[in-house]
Amino acid sequence: MHSRYNRSVSKPPAPTAPTVGFISLGCPKNLVDSEVMMGLLDRAGARLTNNPDEAEILVVNTCSFIDSAKQESVNTILEMVQHKTSGSAKRLIVAGCLVERYRDEIQKNIPEVDAVVGTGELEAILEAAGLSMAAPAASTSPFNILTSTNLAENELIARAPSAVHKHSRPEGDLREEQGRFSREHWDGAIASLPNYLYSDETPRILTTPKASAYIKIAEGCDHPCGFCIIPQLRGKFRSRRFESIIAEAQNLVRQGVREITLIGQDTTCYGEDLGLKDGLATLLDALAQIEGLKWLRFLYAYPNKVTTRLLETIARHDNIAKYLDVPLQHASPAVLKRMKRGGSGDIFLRMIEKARSIVPDLVLRTTFIVGFPGETDADFAQLEDFVREAKIDWLGAFPYSDEEGSPAFDLDQKVPRRIIESRRKRLMKLQQKISAERQQKWIGRQMDLLVEGISDETELLWQGRTMLHAPEIDGKVLINDFGTEADGTPRDTLVPGTFYRCEITESHHYDVVARILE
Repeated sequence: MHSRYNRSVSKPPAPTAPTVGFISLGCPKNLVDSEVMMGLLDRAGARLTNNPDEAEILVVNTCSFIDSAKQESVNTILEMVQHKTSGSAKRLIVAGCLVERYRDEIQKNIPEVDAVVGTGELEAILEAAGLSMAAPAASTSPFNILTSTNLAENELIARAPSAVHKHSRPEGDLREEQGRFSREHWDGAIASLPNYLYSDETPRILTTPKASAYIKIAEGCDHPCGFCIIPQLRGKFRSRRFESIIAEAQNLVRQGVREITLIGQDTTCYGEDLGLKDGLATLLDALAQIEGLKWLRFLYAYPNKVTTRLLETIARHDNIAKYLDVPLQHASPAVLKRMKRGGSGDIFLRMIEKARSIVPDLVLRTTFIVGFPGETDADFAQLEDFVREAKIDWLGAFPYSDEEGSPAFDLDQKVPRRIIESRRKRLMKLQQKISAERQQKWIGRQMDLLVEGISDETELLWQGRTMLHAPEIDGKVLINDFGTEADGTPRDTLVPGTFYRCEITESHHYDVVARILE
């Protein structure tokens, strides 16, 4: 899980305005929620700070996906309690997924928490902080999103498909009837499921580096996966309006963003509740035509939703990353069936072969869960065989987490923790060799590189990413040669957030080394 104290600091408003600090935990989807809440607070007159010692109001946006994420959330809340009991903080607010799961318990067991805000209540952050929304003109935010009304004359929006927003998919309705979204055994959970969606008109402050931003195109999930409680935490699947996403992307590019990553629990279902066929492909096609947008990618594709048209759209546009993130979760048909995922290693191999044939030089990323209840040695061997044959570029292996409230929690044949960890290590050792072989083929390639700054590993190197590296989750490009200036003199430094042309000169297990060409 990733933690980041907000980097954005708004202009100092009136001295009476409260100072607010944010800590965002978990995934990029949670980060966007934090950015929206920060934008709402800033619009209402609050001053944002990146120093918790200065904050009068502290907000912790929590993750509750697995046990380790819950523990990190609790530890962070308790850390912020110290700022309230012995520092300048006067109010502590807890937001996010942990609130949906443990709303009453948080306030009962941590009485220093003054208010909680669930995943579907982002606008309630204002009341929790004791503020009200000011008129847009009063905003001091360094990042304001224009409304789609202001941009209606734009050609892209003019030809964007329109539909009545029903926010309903047959799969979601069926799952609801089957009790997929039930939270009746969660003490303190409110009866209504989250249904909030931000729009291009919602104030938002970016905390990502200047050149990059996420856009959440959908919220919630209707899939029946047995290991997951996201449907209960986030509600039914619902897409943002097509026009709203285009408007937000255009404004981001105007603000200097050159890399946009589309996110959602399942981006490949985008538009189905709007009556759109191949909605993600249609959206990508429109976004790719925005002048000034250099890199565009999407994350979290569902394997049976990777259509021919989607792949052809990726292949057609130079600024869409030749990158496919498909969390497969396993390769054994028996385990996938128990997971309520469906599919098999053979089906996935055919999908990968098709994707690589339509999109040359495609980079694939996936994740697997090892140790799911009932996983046998034979099942795990099937997974290893699949990994050897599929030759995935980026792969993550995660131990099964037994989450109360998930369908899998009540399954028998639980795999001992020591066996789960042993299998995880075996799989990652296997993948390390495959990754090294895949990275070796990069040597000699010339690519565009987005420089991020000094390396996390050593001050002797700088680091960056190519279009084939998603932010924060994939390997890095380490830079050991800054090249020369136009006049031939050695370049002393690089500018973070700037694109350079580079050549890959070395490869390691997950990272590569490059020299700057220009």
